[in-house]
Amino acid sequence: MSANREGMQSSLIDEPDDDCSSPEVRYSVFQNPGKKGKPFCQDPFKVATACLTAFCLILLMILVVTSVHSVKARSSDQDSPSSTAFSESHMQKRCANVTALTEELNAAKSKNSEQEKELTQLKNKIAELEATPPPQPTLLPTKSPCPEEWKAFGGSCYYVSEYRRTWSDSQMYCKRQGGHLAIILTAEEQTFIWNLLPRGYWNAYWFGISDQKVEDDWYWVDGTKLVGGFWEDGEPNNHINEDCGYMIKTDVLTRVATKSWYDAPCHMSLPWICEKPVPS
Repeated sequence: MSANREGMQSSLIDEPDDDCSSPEVRYSVFQNPGKKGKPFCQDPFKVATACLTAFCLILLMILVVTSVHSVKARSSDQDSPSSTAFSESHMQKRCANVTALTEELNAAKSKNSEQEKELTQLKNKIAELEATPPPQPTLLPTKSPCPEEWKAFGGSCYYVSEYRRTWSDSQMYCKRQGGHLAIILTAEEQTFIWNLLPRGYWNAYWFGISDQKVEDDWYWVDGTKLVGGFWEDGEPNNHINEDCGYMIKTDVLTRVATKSWYDAPCHMSLPWICEKPVPS
């Protein structure tokens, strides 16, 4: 019994266990001697399944490693100084753009406010101009048609002397100037001449009237007879042979131009009033 057991063990050890090389199918002591089948290396479906499973495992490992590497690369890129500097630079540029736009907006608001103020000032100025009446045109002084020191009125020029002469000498002076002692026909002319005279205690001036030919018949120097006149009350009175007419202007403000004629002796020396036509 022991000899048989030793022989069986020696045969199991000495004989090669090469199922794939031996045509005979040998079974291990651990196999069920009652069940038969092909070896694993001779089953093509099992080999293919094993290879495909190994390939999938390898591919899955490659994918996992690649994914982990990509995540690490992204994390390292985000944490890298160059990436941080780029982000900071980008943010600074955006902030600078926002600041510039804000400054432009403020400048536009300020300019708009100034334009509104100017518009308000212009409106106020227009309102003032509309409320103010237009200025009257300035009349430039026209050149007098009369010679220097002569005053124009009604087509004649009048001269008031500052010197004294007799009535006859005064008439001769006026003739040499191309005129005569003043002939006064209207109240307007009388008032104009009277306003030329200066005021004084008794400022008296010869004019062109006399009654030397016939007493109380007064004639102008051109030979025409006096009609009416601007005598003071009670004049002419022919006191002491008074045959020539003169007018006065005193400091008494109640005196008027149309009551200023008197008669006096023709030989008295008084200032005089000349008249001549306006030169053509």
